Amino acid sequence: MKNKQMLVSSLLLVLSVTVSAQEPTHWNSLTPQEQQVLKPFADKWEQLPVERQEKLRAGVKRWQQLTPEQQKNIQQRHQRWQQLSPPQQQQLRERFEKFRQLPPDERRAVRERYKWFRDLPAQEREAIKQRWQEMTPQEREQYRQQLQDLSPAEREVMRKKWQEATPEERRQLRERWRNTSPEDRRRARNHRRQQK
Repeated sequence: MKNKQMLVSSLLLVLSVTVSAQEPTHWNSLTPQEQQVLKPFADKWEQLPVERQEKLRAGVKRWQQLTPEQQKNIQQRHQRWQQLSPPQQQQLRERFEKFRQLPPDERRAVRERYKWFRDLPAQEREAIKQRWQEMTPQEREQYRQQLQDLSPAEREVMRKKWQEATPEERRQLRERWRNTSPEDRRRARNHRRQQK
């Protein structure tokens, strides 16, 4: 009999916890820190589904664990996002989804390439962006195709040569690249591969 009562009590306790977990959290029961971070949701908080409220509160906990610098970076990214037009936001969502569907090794390579670009001096990043913007869509596609045609080892060799080059050598390489036809580039690449 005593065991049966313990079992029933335990079940009731579990059920009451489960039921209470499904009840909405009222705005006034949030901590002042939660209210501050969730302020944009204040007017509609009571109408949000419980699951959404819980996700937002979990996000607040993660936010509070970030360093001030990390918080500042996130705020800046959010501001940039808000300044984008809806079509630009949609394009970024699609790119992100495409990225998520890449195999892990390709995602890693993209992250490494992004880190490499981010670590470049600001002046060099701007020069690369400027050159990219000056390219025609056909030139951009040719460039993408040429990079895809390279083996990972060839890409690594190119990356190292570029990193070790002086600014003048880089300028000369860019100039030579611009003045070489896609067909000549392909022939030179095939020639290098045959020599190996």
